[in-house]
Amino acid sequence: MAIERIHSTDRMSRIVKHNGTVYLCGQTAGQAEWDIAEQTRQCLGKVEALLEEAGSNTASILSVTIYIRDMKDFAAMNEVWDAWVADLPKPARACVEARMARPEILVEMTVTAAIAD
Repeated sequence: MAIERIHSTDRMSRIVKHNGTVYLCGQTAGQAEWDIAEQTRQCLGKVEALLEEAGSNTASILSVTIYIRDMKDFAAMNEVWDAWVADLPKPARACVEARMARPEILVEMTVTAAIAD
């Protein structure tokens, strides 16, 4: 089976497609002026755009791993997440606290999805 890598750099690919599955690299939106809610909205917007580019969509998401810088932001992040998935099939999800690559990043998401039929 072929592996398709899209938007590749020397370090990673933003999208990898293989065997009917789409893998997205971690999506962040680390603007210092944005709070966790806005960063979450921005990340989800990036996820939507990349899935569309890959031939998938939000209804085909299989799993999401969410990394947040501080668990004190868990409820605010979940408020945005819950609104976003309200009318979608619910993916498997994990959320963990993690040290981020830059201090202004409050949330990062990795996504695995099926390629839409």
